Amino acid sequence: MQHGCKRTKRISQLMDFLPIDIDWRHSLSLLTHLAIAYALALPIGLDRQTSSRNFGLRTFPLVSVVSCGFMLVGLSVITSTDGEARVIQGIITGIGFIGGGAIFKGEDHVTGMASAASLWNTGAIGIAVAFNRFEIAIALSLLNVVTLYLVGRLQKSVDTLHENDHDNPDA
Repeated sequence: MQHGCKRTKRISQLMDFLPIDIDWRHSLSLLTHLAIAYALALPIGLDRQTSSRNFGLRTFPLVSVVSCGFMLVGLSVITSTDGEARVIQGIITGIGFIGGGAIFKGEDHVTGMASAASLWNTGAIGIAVAFNRFEIAIALSLLNVVTLYLVGRLQKSVDTLHENDHDNPDA
C-alpha cells in the first residue's frame, strides 16, 4: 500500500507543477457530448460509405464532433447570444464550404447533393448536442438515415420504372 501512496504523491506533485487546472467532472461531461455527437453521425457516415460516396465513415462523425467542439468552446467563453449565433454562423459556413466539394456537375446530372446535405446535417447534430438539445440531434440523425436509406431505395425504384418506360414506349 505504501508504494501506491508514493505514486499518488508523485502524481499530485506533478499536477501541482503543471500550470493546468482540469475540472475532471466537467471534462467527462464534454467528452460525453462529443461521444454522443459522434455516435449520432456514425450511421449517416456508414450509409455514405456503403453507397460508395466521396465522404464516408470518417468524415461525417468528424464533422459532427468538430461542430459540437466548436460550439462547446463558444458556449464556455462567450457570454452573449449574439456571440453564440456568430459561432453557429461560422460552423454553418465552414460546413457549407466542405459540402460544396461533395457536389459534382456532369453534363446531364448532378451528384453529391445528398452527401452535401448530410454533411450540413451532421454539423447541426453536433451543435444541437452542444446545446443539450439531444431530442433535436436524435431527430436529425434519424431523419437523415431514413432519407438516405429508405427514400434512396424508393428513388432507385422510381428511376428503374422511369428507365423501363423509356426503353419500352409502347408498353
